[in-house]
Amino acid sequence: MASSFKTISPIDGGVFVERDHASERDIARAIGAAAGAGAAWRRTPLAARAELCSAAVDSFVAMKDGIAEEITRQMGRPIRSSPGEVGGFEERARHMIAIAGDSLADIAIAPKDGFTRFIRHEPLGVVFVIAPWNYPFLTAVNSIVPALMAGNTVILKHSVQTPLAAERLAQAFQGLPAGVFQYLHLNHADTERVIASGDIGFVAFTGSERGGVMVEKAAAGRFIGVGLELGGKDPAYVRADADIGHAIENLCDGAYFNSGQSCCGVERIYVHADVYDDFVEGFAALASAYRLGDPMDPETTLGPMVNTAAADYARGHIEQALAAGARALIDPGSFPADRAGTPYLAPQALIDVDHSMAVMKDETFGPVAGIMKVKSDEDAISLMNDSAFGLTASVWTRDEDAALAIGGRVETGTWFMNRCDYLDPALAWTGVKDSGRGCTLSDIGYGHLTRPKSFHLRTRL
Repeated sequence: MASSFKTISPIDGGVFVERDHASERDIARAIGAAAGAGAAWRRTPLAARAELCSAAVDSFVAMKDGIAEEITRQMGRPIRSSPGEVGGFEERARHMIAIAGDSLADIAIAPKDGFTRFIRHEPLGVVFVIAPWNYPFLTAVNSIVPALMAGNTVILKHSVQTPLAAERLAQAFQGLPAGVFQYLHLNHADTERVIASGDIGFVAFTGSERGGVMVEKAAAGRFIGVGLELGGKDPAYVRADADIGHAIENLCDGAYFNSGQSCCGVERIYVHADVYDDFVEGFAALASAYRLGDPMDPETTLGPMVNTAAADYARGHIEQALAAGARALIDPGSFPADRAGTPYLAPQALIDVDHSMAVMKDETFGPVAGIMKVKSDEDAISLMNDSAFGLTASVWTRDEDAALAIGGRVETGTWFMNRCDYLDPALAWTGVKDSGRGCTLSDIGYGHLTRPKSFHLRTRL
């Protein structure tokens, strides 16, 4: 008998979903079906795969309202924001479908008399996608759609916090041939066993550092590709020439959207001394205007964190910083919904912080931002690089040349100017250092979901 699990809604602590974990028989059947469907699917013309995947996207978008409510009830994002995830899913999926023809086309080699030579993109087989709860569809789509378009079959394992996301995706993709797209509700031990299965050809994981270590250990000795999109402690630098109003508005959103539960959320802000006071005053005012409460209320702009433990971890970072001399810009007492022992946590901004504090070094993954004054670009670069993570980073300036020069020296996977916390599917989504390895989306993302096969044909004897 398969064990069961319960999804506890952070809204009220009630059970929202209860499901059985997959049994050993379920797992074996799914892996066998995926492996068995691979030969026919890879021979399916690309245009036909595109048609089927496009129809799945259409089906997914048609379920927008139900999906949005399920996101909110499962993980707490305000209902006013949840529909945006469906839009982001559609944007990324349609982009990857549109570029597949060029991205997967044979690579021509310079002509050589008497020979035909080219490199072909071959599918890897069964791609095992492990997706997290914080953006349950935006993280999953990065691998699912390009994997399918490249001729792979897919098995999806979603977080126990968002199991309905897997089920919605299966509903949307039900028009694909049997075995091409499946999901499994798995516990940790069975997840490791699936990775170690001889039929898995690639693992696409999005989640914590600890989870990434688990994936690498489970895949050790298999000689398969592993894509790891892990955590972040993403910095922003506000230069003296920045449009301060624009920077405040966007950095508040980058720090507090989704209650700060984003791998590319802004957690560290470095502000040039010339504009520091104005920035701090404006940032505090805007952060104080957030409305914390029931995420099903359309007026709520900040929902609960995913669970009390996550909120307590963020509270711990705040308390440690305050004990070490930091000052809080936001009075949590002005947010009646902020209560100890609950997932409801008010936004916070801290000044007089430094890199000896956990809030400036470790991933907080909550609605907390530390703000430091800097004297120069050099100071900012040094501090931005003083991190174990490197997912995204941003600069706020009117000088594009300066942005390019600074960006060339910052250790990060994506470098933004005058924006943050955004993913452009035309660009490679990747991280450095402890933020992971590998790449999704863009032309380059297709390269990680295929293997090169060289054709060397002698045509003249």
